[in-house]
Amino acid sequence: MSPSIDIIANGNSQDHTVHPNKVASTNITTDVEKLVLNTIRCLGADLTQAFKGGHPGTVMGAAAIGVALWRHLMRYNPKNPDWFNRDRFLLSAGHACLWQYIHLHLTGYEAWTLDAIKQYHNPNFGIAAGHPEIEFPGIELTTGLLGQGIANAVGLAAASKHLAATYNKPGFDIVNNKVWCFSGDGCLQEGVGQEAMSIAGHLRLDNLIVVYDDNSVTVDGRIESCFTDDTSAKMAANGFHVLEVYDGTNDLTAIIAALEEAKTVKGKPTFVHIRTTIGFGSRRANTGFVHGSALGEEDVQHVKESFGFDPKVKFHIPEEVYDYFKPVIQRGQDDEAAWNKLYAEYATAYPTEHAELQQRLTGKLPEGWRNDLPPKSALPTAAQATRKSSGIAVQALVPKYKNFMAGSADLMESTFVDFKGQVEFQSPETGLGDYHGRQIRFGIREFAMVGIANGLNAYQNGMIIPILSSYFQFWLYAASGVRMSALQGLRFIGIATHDSIGVGEDGPTHQSIALGTFFRALPNLNLIRPADAEEVLGSWEVALESTETPTIMCLTRQGVPLLEHSDRSKVALGAYPIFSNFGTLEETPEVVLIATGSEVCTVIEVAKRLSSQYKIRVVSMPSQSHFDRQPAAYRRSVLASGKALSVVVESWGSYGWARYAHASMSMHTFGLSAPQATLFELFGFGVDNIAEKVTSFAESKRVDGKIVLPEVGEFEELLLGFAKQHAGPHTV
Repeated sequence: MSPSIDIIANGNSQDHTVHPNKVASTNITTDVEKLVLNTIRCLGADLTQAFKGGHPGTVMGAAAIGVALWRHLMRYNPKNPDWFNRDRFLLSAGHACLWQYIHLHLTGYEAWTLDAIKQYHNPNFGIAAGHPEIEFPGIELTTGLLGQGIANAVGLAAASKHLAATYNKPGFDIVNNKVWCFSGDGCLQEGVGQEAMSIAGHLRLDNLIVVYDDNSVTVDGRIESCFTDDTSAKMAANGFHVLEVYDGTNDLTAIIAALEEAKTVKGKPTFVHIRTTIGFGSRRANTGFVHGSALGEEDVQHVKESFGFDPKVKFHIPEEVYDYFKPVIQRGQDDEAAWNKLYAEYATAYPTEHAELQQRLTGKLPEGWRNDLPPKSALPTAAQATRKSSGIAVQALVPKYKNFMAGSADLMESTFVDFKGQVEFQSPETGLGDYHGRQIRFGIREFAMVGIANGLNAYQNGMIIPILSSYFQFWLYAASGVRMSALQGLRFIGIATHDSIGVGEDGPTHQSIALGTFFRALPNLNLIRPADAEEVLGSWEVALESTETPTIMCLTRQGVPLLEHSDRSKVALGAYPIFSNFGTLEETPEVVLIATGSEVCTVIEVAKRLSSQYKIRVVSMPSQSHFDRQPAAYRRSVLASGKALSVVVESWGSYGWARYAHASMSMHTFGLSAPQATLFELFGFGVDNIAEKVTSFAESKRVDGKIVLPEVGEFEELLLGFAKQHAGPHTV
């Protein structure tokens, strides 16, 4: 694992440790290849100018890198973009998407016609989005938030390694592809990019090739003003094999040689450091302007004239350019045909493994998985932390089904995602595990954890279901990655423990107050806060049914009892009556107390205490988003809308609860370092105080002996100003 750096083509070693195997190269780019490169550059100038927006600079500067990848190095079939054993390409520098779209067109992807590319930055929209989007052919994941694409690529590479270790047999390498990641300066400045590169080096993912387009320019201009790292040395120290190309703008031969060598490297991922001139051909080359602005008509004319093109002809692609890329189509079809033949033989030789792999490609667990979860009658009745209850599901499902890969940001046992017979996903040379292992130690890298999981799940039809875990507040580090999961319809099962002031002595740094509000507002995310072990298993059922939606379960550190009327099947409804201190659960109450998580059992005790004063229904609402999707009649019946006074009790912030209740008992400050039982009393969530506040609120609404329900806009905060001791400024 010693650092290694190879120098390819002209340039100095820059005080790097030079690997003894130097690769020399002379630029022998042919006239046809020059025509291809210049056609791509002129297209970049034309297409961005057409609607006066976009990113021409990388298209023009990195044209040779694109030609090397799509014409010479990558293995794929444009006529079947979803071929299972294709190489995966990930554009971490998502703003350079036009560069990718042009190559998808030139290599024969049917959806990527020239007319489709002309929709780039067009108000009529189309598939040529402003950043690559996962739903379109040839795009593996949606990228654009810099750095995350590197993490996604690490996930793709890990998936490939894992599947190869699990299903390949002697003479049957049915998974043996490469993962190519195109990165710019910004991706390597973002923390998530550094996290991902670190873990890739540790895992020795030698099927991962990161291509660094070093044009030394970002939006603000030259990167010397903010970024002076010795990137090659840093990547070598991270465990990458490093290759250097000094004229990546025009020396196609050197680029091809470097990428060919990268494909042969064993035991390390490869980092190919290629220097380019952003906006090559423009009068404003090497400036921040060409990064993200159309060049202007005069400069476009200059570019075309410089490259020998007619400035009056727009979007021109000579026939020789199409001819140059034509071999890609036949090569891709031949590669897939050979693989299909091998896979058919594999099915005969290894029918059990073949059947399992085919089932996994459906993206779903085999039928009957629910039967593996214990019934409520088998769950512990003594108070138990819901994080531990989640471990029941992990132990029941993960050892049996290879679909799952579990992992944690340094909290595996604390979050109960370890499982019987687990093997760690590690390079076998380390002695720590093997690539067929299904427990990933992400280290203290929450953001990269989710980015990698997105790559795992996106690899092919969701055939890998990632389980991720950390303390709930630490999920804030990963929030941007979670947002990208939701946006792309990628699934993970997130275990977020220590979910409130119930963290206790770890104090306000670890105690979530407002984080749940963000995740609840995020489209296409299941944010579930179960009340007991039964609802935890219901949360798992929801997560496993949600094939295109990520799930985060917010779980307690402290114990909660198994509740008499909790029902896993009703978690999918979002909310349901769980206790009544009078009659049946269906009878109309005077007061509805809504709660989530650990507060549900407390509120049930409040309802019992107030049984002589009010007819109270307790509603457990583990998921607001699921409740919002229910028919209006169901929602009205659960909340007794227009008939009962409603108060929500939750030890998070109150934002959003005015949709369901007339008042809330919520957090308005940061927490404090103290035992969790002390904190719940201190911040107003003890039974005595809740009962007093509910009574006071109800009586304040009584007119002529009847409770008059508040109007819209009259939502009240019953704990505002209650906490006299708390961390942070005393401004509330």
